Amino acid sequence: MHDWGVPLAIALFALDAYAVLRAILRKSGVSATLAWLLAIIAFPIVGAIGYLLLAGPSIKRATRRNRPTARGAFRRSQAPDPNARGSAGPIDATLALAAQITGLPPTAGNAAEPLTSRDRAYEKIEAAVRAARTRIWAEYYIINNDITGRRFLDLLAEKARAGVEVKLLYDAVGSLRVDERLLRAIGAAGGKTAAFLPVNPFRRRWATHLRNHRKLVIVDDEIGFTGGMNVGDEYTSIGRRSDGLHFHDSHVALRGPAVADLAEIFCEDWQYAAEETLKPIEPPAPVGKCTVAIVPSGPDQVHNAHALIYFTAVATARRRVWLASPYFVPDPPMVQALISAALRGVDVRLLMPAHNDLRIVGWAARSYYAELIRGGVRIFEYQPAMLHAKRMVVDQRWSIVGSANVDIRSFRLNFEVGALIFDGEFAAG
Repeated sequence: MHDWGVPLAIALFALDAYAVLRAILRKSGVSATLAWLLAIIAFPIVGAIGYLLLAGPSIKRATRRNRPTARGAFRRSQAPDPNARGSAGPIDATLALAAQITGLPPTAGNAAEPLTSRDRAYEKIEAAVRAARTRIWAEYYIINNDITGRRFLDLLAEKARAGVEVKLLYDAVGSLRVDERLLRAIGAAGGKTAAFLPVNPFRRRWATHLRNHRKLVIVDDEIGFTGGMNVGDEYTSIGRRSDGLHFHDSHVALRGPAVADLAEIFCEDWQYAAEETLKPIEPPAPVGKCTVAIVPSGPDQVHNAHALIYFTAVATARRRVWLASPYFVPDPPMVQALISAALRGVDVRLLMPAHNDLRIVGWAARSYYAELIRGGVRIFEYQPAMLHAKRMVVDQRWSIVGSANVDIRSFRLNFEVGALIFDGEFAAG
C-alpha cells in the first residue's frame, strides 16, 4: 500500500504557505490581513481554503477583464468650469484627485436638484421613467418585493412593451428577494435584466461581501438620478419595515453633461454583469451652472476614490464640514482627519441615526463618539426616522451625494457612486 501521509502533509503545508504568502502580499489592510493570518495558522486547512475561496479570487482582475481597457474608451470632451477650478484651493485638490482616480473629469453646465423628501424623490424618478421615449437604464442595490418594488418593475415592463429600451441591473445579494416573476415579465416585454456578481461556485464567485451598492437611473440620455435610495416601501410614505422604521434619505436629479458620466458607470457595470457592451451616450447639452464630478469607487480600483476624496475634503476644509452617514465605522486616518479639522477651527458636525436599522453598526458608531467629541467634533442623532442619507457639505460651496457610507464596506468592499456638486445653492439645500 502507498503511504500518502508524507505527500499529503507536504501538500497541506504548501497550501497553507501559499495562503499566508498571498494574504501578506495582497495588501487588504492591516486588520484584515492579521485576521486571515490568524485564521490560517489556527485552522490550517479550513483557514487556508476559506481564504482562497472568499478572499483569494481578485475582483479587480475579474472586473478589469470584462470592462474597457481604459475609461477613455467612453470619454468625451469635457468643459470644466473655470470659476470652480480657478482660485478655489481645496476645491482644486478635490477635483484633481477625483479626476485622477476615476478618469472622469468634472463637467460644467449641469443642473442639480436635491431630492430629500421621500415621496418627492420617487415621484421624480417615476415621472421620468413613465415619460421615457427611448431608453431607461436603472441600477440598484436593493429592489424589495413590496408595493414600491413591484410597482417599479411593473412600470419597467410597461415601458418595454411600449418599445422603450429597458435595462435593469440589480445586486444579486442585496436584491435577493426581488420578484423573479416580474423580472421575467420585463424580459418577455423586450427589456433586459441582469444580476451583479451572483454567488456561483462553478465560476469561483464565492464573495458575498463584494456588492454593488450603487443606485442610479438614466432616462432618455437626458436626466440621471443617484444617491442613497433603494427601491422599497420604507423609502416612501407607503409603509415601514417590519421593525417599524421608515427611512430618510438623500438623492439628486441631474441634467447636463454629467448624465453621460453616470451612464458610463452603468455601461461598465452592465458589461461586467451581462457581458454586453453598450454604446456610450452623447453628453447632453449644458443646462445649468453646476460643475459636477461623478465618482465611482469599488474594489476594482487601486486607490478607493471615496475613501481618499472624503479624507482630502476633511483635511483641506477651511470653514465647515457637515457629514451625514447612517453607517459610520471610519478607519483611523478618517477619525484623525475629522479631529484635526475641528481642532484647527473648522465647524465639523456629524449627523447619524438615533435608531439604526443595523443595531450592531449603530453601537459601533457610538464607540467613536467620545474620542471625536473630545477633539471638538459635534455629533447629532436624527430622531424622526432612520437616517439613510449619505451626504457631505464642505465650506458651504460644494457637497457630495451618493451611495457611499463612511465605513469600511463602502471604502474597501462595495461598488459605490457619488456626485461631487460644486454649487453653493445646492450645498445650502
